[in-house]
Amino acid sequence: MLQFGIDLGGTKTEIIVLNESGEPLLRHRNATPSHSYDAIVANITALVHNAASELNTNDFTLGIGIPGAVSPATGLIKNANTTCLIGRDLQGDLQRALSQRVILANDADCLALSEATDGAGAGYKTVFAVIIGTGCGGGWVVNGQLLGGPNAIAGEWGHNPLPWRNAEDGEAPCYCGQHGCLETLLSGPGMRQQALQETGLDLSAPEWAERATRGEAQALEVLQRYYRRLAKALAAVINLMDPHVIVLGGGVSNLPGLCTEVPRLWGDYVFSDTVCTPLKQSVHGDSSGVRGAAWLGAAVNRSGR
Repeated sequence: MLQFGIDLGGTKTEIIVLNESGEPLLRHRNATPSHSYDAIVANITALVHNAASELNTNDFTLGIGIPGAVSPATGLIKNANTTCLIGRDLQGDLQRALSQRVILANDADCLALSEATDGAGAGYKTVFAVIIGTGCGGGWVVNGQLLGGPNAIAGEWGHNPLPWRNAEDGEAPCYCGQHGCLETLLSGPGMRQQALQETGLDLSAPEWAERATRGEAQALEVLQRYYRRLAKALAAVINLMDPHVIVLGGGVSNLPGLCTEVPRLWGDYVFSDTVCTPLKQSVHGDSSGVRGAAWLGAAVNRSGR
């Protein structure tokens, strides 16, 4: 049986098909029509139909990583930074459109499952994986299994406040209704907005990174402030749960020196004489979430749940 996985991101939607050995047979992506719920459902439906047709198969599992979670109370989407999904029966609507069982999970959970299975977290007992991209979230894998809870928010790291806050750390409003969430500082849009307030320049994270590699002092300062904020945020995770490894994914994780600079700084905040936790960049890069979605469908199918 083939394993179809979809990563529904804020800017792109990607499908991958893996065989039972985890080898990719197909991979396509297109822009996410994030303005319209109906367009998102139609886009995912078309991606699945086209992939099944291209591979001439109707025998597959389907897992989808989403920028939010399914409410255990209602079965509807909650906590999505693609806000048109909130309050909608995405799982039910897709199952009706595809006549196919659909397994949904948070996109950070999919990243964590992918990297714990055959990526940077493989072989570690506990893996905390972080997506830093359009949004900001996390997921936990313990002994190879995704960790969940009664509220479907395990690893929702991005909607906690920045600890050890300084006067320079902004407290911008978040779509969740709070102010100063990690997502408003550490996501790609959050970093851009914070740097705009600090410098008056409206540049994306990759643009700041490019300037920093040229040695521009202002860009180096922007990145250093970002690294310290991330170090504080991850130190709080280490203090609380002490994971065996932390894996970073998402576009902002490509900032130069991230996995060396942040561990150099987080020792100031971790309640320990030494910090042995490795910080690693995802092995599968921007394919990690979609691979995790494919593994998700396969895992649920094997368990019969």
